[in-house]
Amino acid sequence: MKKWVTVIFVLLLGGCSSKLAYNNLDWLGYWYMDDYIELNNRQEAMFDKQLDKWIDWHRSKELPAYINHLKLVKEDLAENRLTEQRLLSHYTKASEHWQRLREEITPPLASMAGELSDEQVIRLFAALEKDNKETEEKIEETNEWSEQERMEDRVESLEEDMEERIGRLTEEQKQLIQDMAPGFMPSRELWLAYRRDLQQRARVLFAGRKNNPEFTEQLTALMLNPEQYRSDAFLQVWRNNRQQHARLASSVASSLTAKQKSKLEDEINDMIASLEDLLDE
Repeated sequence: MKKWVTVIFVLLLGGCSSKLAYNNLDWLGYWYMDDYIELNNRQEAMFDKQLDKWIDWHRSKELPAYINHLKLVKEDLAENRLTEQRLLSHYTKASEHWQRLREEITPPLASMAGELSDEQVIRLFAALEKDNKETEEKIEETNEWSEQERMEDRVESLEEDMEERIGRLTEEQKQLIQDMAPGFMPSRELWLAYRRDLQQRARVLFAGRKNNPEFTEQLTALMLNPEQYRSDAFLQVWRNNRQQHARLASSVASSLTAKQKSKLEDEINDMIASLEDLLDE
């Protein structure tokens, strides 16, 4: 179900750079859904009506919150306040953005899910498992690597993520990444197990939906609070990596050159400007 509205939230995750995308979410939504569910005409009409409501809500309520948050990040950057704890607070605030979106869209999505045919449900879970298999194959491939190869891949990934935001790294920053990369714990296998567990719980709900008057409420509960099904091992790894990422990002932030800081400020300003343009639509 999350795939139905990923196109809405991807704007924030991707920097909200495309006004065209935001104003054509209906078309993008069908393009995205086609890999998972092919809606009939009646379902498309229901989805169109609901999507218009989501976009209006998102534009009026959520975009201002994103703008205010980005301005806080910009202020922290300017005042050199991007400490580990401050970054963790920003991560929490970003999670709150996602939670609000989830709370807004989940009840209508769960209601619409009850309208799916058996064939559509089968196709949905087959497509999701195809994604799982592809992830599993990648995990199996990396499991064949040596520890050194896995560490080199992690370092390269961290460097690419940082360079995308601040530009070419200094030798000091590269060394920071080298030193801190071993502190990250592998999570993909635990994440995949969690994903499959959630999908199996949803599959059971869908299988009995025709004789379950509480189907919509139960599916809503599952979609609103999936984190409750994370294993203790997954939670431990997730918390560790979140903390480690904040620690690394804080260290890099304190070492920014004037050019890097300017690039990051420009990126934040561009995101704010794009969001403000969307508000004026």
